Amino acid sequence: MTNTGDFGSFPKQHREFFNALEEDGWEAVEGFEGIETKVLSGRFENASGAVTRITRWAEGTVSPGLSVHDWCEEVFIFSGTLSIGTPGNETQTLQPGTYAVRPPHVSHGPFFTTDGCVMLEFLYYPPG
Repeated sequence: MTNTGDFGSFPKQHREFFNALEEDGWEAVEGFEGIETKVLSGRFENASGAVTRITRWAEGTVSPGLSVHDWCEEVFIFSGTLSIGTPGNETQTLQPGTYAVRPPHVSHGPFFTTDGCVMLEFLYYPPG
């Protein structure tokens, strides 16, 4: 794996300040209607690597169920709200400023949002 900069084994590129919220670069997340993501840096390769991305959920979006993945995940909600559960059966509503960190293989969700949500995510495979 090549890298440009001093990011160790993570495939990241050196980038100076830019407007990450511009409308270009957003892509729909397959299997998740109403959810788009924009990769800011990094990539996954052969079950290794790291990705920093912004994810936005449209108003009224409901995730299709539980999520489980083989990478670590850190999530910071910086606008809107995200609720755990299903509409009418939520267990908690997460406000801006809420943060989560998960190791691989931890089930989470389902989630939904009534007002939309934007979050910053750090995804990475455990080193070694």
